[in-house]
Amino acid sequence: MTAKNAFYAQSGGVTAVINASACGVIETARQHKDKIANVYAGRNGIIGALTEDLIDTSQESDADIAALKFTPSGAFGSCRYKLKSLEANKREYERLIEVFKAHDIGYFFYNGGGDSADTCYKVSQLSEKMGYPVQAIHVPKTVDNDLPITDNCPGFGSVAKYIAVSTLEASFDVRSMAKTSTKIFVIEVMGRHAGWIAAAGGLVEDMDIPVVVLFPEVEFDQEKFLAVVQAKVEKYDFCTIVVSEGCHWPDGKFLAEQGTRDAFGHAQLGGAAPVVANMIKDALGYKFHWAVADYLQRAARHLASESDVEQAYALGQAAVEKALEGKNSIMPTVVRESTSPYKWSIGEAPLSEVANVEKMMPMEFITDDGFGITAACKDYLYPLIRGEAYPPYGENGMPDYVTLKGAPVARKLSDFEV
Repeated sequence: MTAKNAFYAQSGGVTAVINASACGVIETARQHKDKIANVYAGRNGIIGALTEDLIDTSQESDADIAALKFTPSGAFGSCRYKLKSLEANKREYERLIEVFKAHDIGYFFYNGGGDSADTCYKVSQLSEKMGYPVQAIHVPKTVDNDLPITDNCPGFGSVAKYIAVSTLEASFDVRSMAKTSTKIFVIEVMGRHAGWIAAAGGLVEDMDIPVVVLFPEVEFDQEKFLAVVQAKVEKYDFCTIVVSEGCHWPDGKFLAEQGTRDAFGHAQLGGAAPVVANMIKDALGYKFHWAVADYLQRAARHLASESDVEQAYALGQAAVEKALEGKNSIMPTVVRESTSPYKWSIGEAPLSEVANVEKMMPMEFITDDGFGITAACKDYLYPLIRGEAYPPYGENGMPDYVTLKGAPVARKLSDFEV
């Protein structure tokens, strides 16, 4: 069989370890030159395929590809761009086939979250509906940890570690000043519909920090919330609140909703922390500080979880191996074999069962009052944040992250606008 080229692209919000998955894909492909001639990366995700803006990864040295494992964000550029159905947008699918044919691409590896799984699933159907064989494998990635079937998602363990540690450190700061100054610290974290990241902040309870967690899965009850905060301040002299960006009122409106929407049609969020902080100040009079973790939480490669890095790489590696086994329209998954000691292996899931499905926090992970995490949740979380995988540092004290050459592949087709 003549070796085909592979197309790899990154999608959606990037993470501290998505490049580790890219490393896994490219290094594994390089070990199978008889079946995968080259890996072309899409510049800025699937848009790179549509516009024929491809990156020739063969121009990158082995050392630079290996350095991706320690480098945060998306080395090839990412995007938020969701393909519509084949019936609704035949033009884009025909263009994808045209580009794949022009560059002899027979493998498609798409590294992203739920919307990306949907795109990958649609591309996997191209071989049946448009007569061109493409093996499409989704490589899971999302800090939100909301993909189904897989035990956890690469990117989550590291953001969970960052939030747990940052919440702990800020809480120590507030505790030291509480007698005469700040009594409330509010940190806002990502998580539109699933409270996994917020739950990680709840781990500080085990370090004797009075903490209240506001989950998307629990309707916000202002009166009940303020009563819990007041009780904790009266007992401990301070309180930390971890609020998910997806925390919402009983009518479904987000505390943080700005009234705008992103390219996927999702409400643009950001601003729950000041809403909550001022609510406490107005009702109880406590002095506060608040912070929004924002990009810091997903870019913090310096505090990445060791297991997260290992799993991100392994899933990229498995994507290629499964494609070479003839698999199509699947996503490699993390299978938790045991929690103590923590053991995991690689499984797989059909994309038809992954695309557009969100995995919420199980209610048994949330305490009965709705403001904390249970022992079962802690048992789930701790293995995912254990271990450090520090990047190498230069003599100047800065991490030695890599920036790739990004050499373009010569275009063969006419221009295309998205």
